[in-house]
Order: sequence, then C-alpha cells, then structure tokens
Amino acid sequence: MLERETAPVTTGRPATDEVFQVEEHGIDPIPDAERHGGAKDVFWLWFGSNLTFTYVINGALAVAFGLSFWQATAVVVLGGLSFLAIGAAGLSGVRTGTATLVISRAAFGRRGNWPAGLLNWIVSIGYTIVNTVVGTLALEAFFTDLGWNGGHAARALALAVTLALTFAVALWGHATVQFAERWMAYVLAAGFAALLALVLPGADTSAPAAAPGASGWSLAFVVMLAGPFSYLPMPADYTRYLPRTTSLRSLTWSGALGGFVSSVALGVAGVAAATQTDMTDAVAGTEGLLPGWFQPLFLALVLGGSVTNSIITLYSSSLNLQVLGIPWSRARAIVISAAVTAAGSLGALFLTDFTTSLLSFLSLLIIVFAPWGGVFLADMVLRRCTYDSAALHADTGGAYGYRSGWHPAGMTALLAGLLFSALTCDSELWTGPLVVPLGGADLTLLGAVVSALVYVLLARRTVAPVQ
Repeated sequence: MLERETAPVTTGRPATDEVFQVEEHGIDPIPDAERHGGAKDVFWLWFGSNLTFTYVINGALAVAFGLSFWQATAVVVLGGLSFLAIGAAGLSGVRTGTATLVISRAAFGRRGNWPAGLLNWIVSIGYTIVNTVVGTLALEAFFTDLGWNGGHAARALALAVTLALTFAVALWGHATVQFAERWMAYVLAAGFAALLALVLPGADTSAPAAAPGASGWSLAFVVMLAGPFSYLPMPADYTRYLPRTTSLRSLTWSGALGGFVSSVALGVAGVAAATQTDMTDAVAGTEGLLPGWFQPLFLALVLGGSVTNSIITLYSSSLNLQVLGIPWSRARAIVISAAVTAAGSLGALFLTDFTTSLLSFLSLLIIVFAPWGGVFLADMVLRRCTYDSAALHADTGGAYGYRSGWHPAGMTALLAGLLFSALTCDSELWTGPLVVPLGGADLTLLGAVVSALVYVLLARRTVAPVQ
C-alpha cells in the first residue's frame, strides 16, 4: 500500500532534537510533529561546512596543473555551481523524513544499495580524514609558533584535540550540528574574508608560459568538483527535519548559495596564493604570505574550517552505518566512524606523504560519487521526488523490493558509470587506458552523465512518481 505524504505540519521545536542533547533519531522517519526549521537552516549548514581550507588547497592545485589565475578562478566558480544539485537533492529528505542513503534504495534496491552505501561510507570517512589531518597540521604549527617544538608528541596532541572537537558535536546530533555550523560560520567567514583580502592583491594574473592542455583543465575540474560531489549522499540527512511544506525553490537556492559562496571565496584565495608562492605545503605556503599578526588567526581558521567540515561527514557516516545494517543507535554507530577516522589520520600524519595522498584521494573520489550521483539524481527526477516512505524501510518486498532486493536498472547504470569513470581516470593511483588516446584528458566527471542516461533509458517505463 502506498503512503501518501499529506500529514499535517508542526513547526514547534521537538524534545528529541535539542542543542547539546543526544539526538534520538537515526534513519527512522522523522514524524511530522517533530519537523521544524526552514530553508535558511540549509544555507548556514552548507555555508559553514564549506568554510574549510581544503578549498584553498583545491584552488592551489588548479594552478599547479598549469592554469592561470583567471582560468583557475573560472574552474572554481563553475565548481561552486554544482551546489545547485546538492541543494535540490535535499528535497528528498523533506518528502520522506529520512536519510539520503535510505532514499537511494529506490534507485538501487535494498540489497543493491548496500555496496554503494559501503563505498560511500569509505569515501566519506576518507574525506573526514583529509580535513582532520589539515586541522591537525594547523594546530601543530600553532604550537610551534608558541615555542613548543614537540615533534610527534605535539602532532599527537593536535590530532587528539581536532578529533575531540569534531566528535563531540557530531555525537550530539542534528540540532547541535546545525547550531555549531551557524555560529562557527560567523567567525570563520570574517576570518577567511580577511585572508582573501590579504592574499588577493598580490596575485599574479598574467597568462602562463604554456597552455595547460586537456589534462590540466580536466584534472582541475575533477579536484574542484570532488568536494561538492562527495556531498551527494548527504543532503537529506540535514533536511529530514524540515516541514513538508518547504519549497524546492527555497531549499535549492539556500543550499546552493551557502556552498557556492564559501567554496568559491576560499578556492579563489588558493588560486591567488599559488600564483605567489610554493603551495606544496599549502598551510605553510599561505601562512608565509600573511603578516605576522594574522598568522596565529590563520592557523585557527584552518583548524576551525576543518572541524566544521568533518562534523557533517562524520555525522552522516553514522547514519550510513545504520543503512548498512549496524544494529546500533546513531550515537553508538558514530563511535565506529570516529575510530576509523582516528586510525586513518594517524596513518596519514605519521606514515605517508600527505600532499601526495590528498591529490590521489581527490582524484579518485569522482569514480565513486559521479556515477552514484547520476543514478540517484536521475531516479529523483523520474519520481518527481515522491517516494513510498514505508517501502523505503521495509525489510523485504514492497515497491523497492525489485528482484530479490536488487534493482537491475540502477545497478546496470551504476556499473556503466563506474566503468566509464575508471577507463577515463587520470590519478596518482590509477590511470585509465583511455586517458592517453584522449590526449591526457580526465573525463571521470562524465561518469555521472553516462550513469544517468543509462538509468533513464532502462527505468523510464517502470519508475514513476508515487500517486
């Protein structure tokens, strides 16, 4: 029996979603009586969480690939526009009251959703590790400025502090995450605006000696879009508490504007810095361009930005584990993600070259997220973002039971996109066999288009809106 989503809306603040109290809900549907907030909350979430130094690194990488200041800036701006898709995807959470990786069962089937969910969890943890390491290095540099050259001990303490700040907020849950993102955004926005004002005037806007070529352009786009694409399994996690009356237009523009402003501003700062100094060590390189009085503030910004981004990825990872079948509450499941993040951060900080690892990681992100996102968004459009909410949580059978829990159209489309992305990927860890024939171009991003087209062709006659 199909569930019609026409229940009344209540906007009073529920007892189960209070700031500094452990959230009781996980992936279970949020009742209408507990819905609250508005589209402006989505703006602050994506604005605050993207005030992260990772975008400065991404902008610097675009210059390292051979792009000029203006070329790299254009890539940064175009990358920021991808937040339109992130904002629009949040409507699925409003309609169903549950997490994105539950909703994706409609596209892949309950069992078919499991391998994609596992891959998404691994990559989201990887991104949390990246931000944790960036924050740790900034805090370690702050210790050095204070006169403590503690070596491994200082780095270990910096890691512990960074992890503690992230874990505490994510453990409390949805209301505390949104509260922290908004108030940290006020401080971080002012600080990063000052950073941009200090770095931008010295940018070298002249053209490079040689054209970047297809390889430079494509790699710059891959790195710049890796961040926004990594959010595709998350939007509904932060909109599932919103009233059903929240409009698609306000939700899309609020989310898109929040992510666009912060990612573009910091990306341009990275581009400007890379035209003036060596950004192999991006934190040290940027710090060297700043006046002495601002350097401690800069390191605090890096730490704060890393924490705000890690909070949302760590929080979503706990919901992801519930989707994968971990029979624990969200608050208990997050301990697993935190432990893996700590272990991965230790390895990145003490066992590997971080810059190389970062570049390799970002280059490979799109292989997973682009095809998955293509199928998910195509399914959402075909269904007009209407779902049988009860069937999404059914153990067996239902509208999304398909063939023993596998949706052939979704799985075929996903594999087609993954294959295309793997064949055209150019990264430190893997170079696809089609890269050289394509003149060195990395076309991994088009895996989303391939998977979306294949899905529409296979599912257009069987997938329809819930009546």
